Amino acid sequence: MTPAITVRNPGLFSLIVDLGRTGFGAVGVPASSALDRYACQALYSLLDCANAPILEVIGPRFALQFDADVVCAIAGAKVKAFLDDTPLRPWASFQAKRGSLLRVKEITEGFRYYIGFAGKIKAEAVMGSYTTNIECRFGGLNGAALKSGDILHLEESREMETNIIPLNLIPPMNSPHILRVIEGPEADAFTADSCRHFWEKGCHELFTVSTNLNRTGIRLEGTPLVFKPEAAKSIVSEGIVSGTVQIPGDGLPIIQLHERTIGGYARVAVIARADQDRLAHLKAGDLVCFERIAVEEGEHLWMEKQKRLAKLLSPTGSV
Repeated sequence: MTPAITVRNPGLFSLIVDLGRTGFGAVGVPASSALDRYACQALYSLLDCANAPILEVIGPRFALQFDADVVCAIAGAKVKAFLDDTPLRPWASFQAKRGSLLRVKEITEGFRYYIGFAGKIKAEAVMGSYTTNIECRFGGLNGAALKSGDILHLEESREMETNIIPLNLIPPMNSPHILRVIEGPEADAFTADSCRHFWEKGCHELFTVSTNLNRTGIRLEGTPLVFKPEAAKSIVSEGIVSGTVQIPGDGLPIIQLHERTIGGYARVAVIARADQDRLAHLKAGDLVCFERIAVEEGEHLWMEKQKRLAKLLSPTGSV
């Protein structure tokens, strides 16, 4: 029999994800990937399981029970987690014994955290990915969020040494969040003063993350951007990429995440790819500001992040 892991408490929201369903945007299928891909890849490094399905979780009280010995790991938001009564270090792997209970009591920094296993969760593969598309109801476990009593069957389970991610490779996830952006296609739809306050160093506006946020997007509250009198407040729907900052008629930004392929609002900016993992950790009440950079700087930031990722994926010291 394959090892089984029972969801005792799904937290506020949890589901199966991986690095995403790529190459299908032209037919309207979004990536639906882990929102913090860096943390996802940290799990792959700790568990030596490239692109395996893992769990993305929001909220405390998440709990799993194991019916077999399994090596696990936690990354992403920093949490206070326990295996039975033993505290666990975040961004590290650990050995769970048969009958033990994993509990997450508190999130101390960030918003979403990720749990993986030395093995492969039995999940539905659709278009080359196990990730869950909630709206279309496919992938993951029955195309749905996890619920109490769900059983995760673990295939190809194996023993391995436990490891840690060095502290210097763990990114900050706390508020305020400074997000570097490239000017978007419709940036000229807004007044020069609005744009200056939106993204220029020394005078940029602080926005607050609203309670209206999910895996599709994040609505912000603050001083609205002002459209030029002649500018249209909506556009013909066009393709968008993750990290696009759209401005609807009320002037308040919406950050698009990984569940849309088209949009009909003016695109004032696109968040630099190097900063997009941080979007997984924006929670209600957090402060956000934008900082405009050139395309060349965005490319440099991405290359630097790739270097950190290479270090992350290199063998870590065993515990």
